[in-house]
Amino acid sequence: MQEQARLYRVRGLVQGVGFRYFVQRSALGLGLKGYVKNLGDGGVEVYAVGTQQQLSDLAPLLWKGPPYSDVRGVEEREAPVREAETFRIEPSWST
Repeated sequence: MQEQARLYRVRGLVQGVGFRYFVQRSALGLGLKGYVKNLGDGGVEVYAVGTQQQLSDLAPLLWKGPPYSDVRGVEEREAPVREAETFRIEPSWST
């Protein structure tokens, strides 16, 4: 199966509510690789590599989030496929 990659930017109340851990658990459960990290503007960036079906299954979970989150928007775009061993939480605001 052809791997694809997506870059998501999630806006709303998504920091300090366990959002990154929720995304990591969800992505690992789907078999995705990549990362999630907090952004300086209060949003969260998600980079995911997997099949079209895996990525399609992740998108509604990003809109849902954990119980105390309040997702106001999710922007999605294609991204180049990069090698990743697992799905990790990256330090905040890294490049």
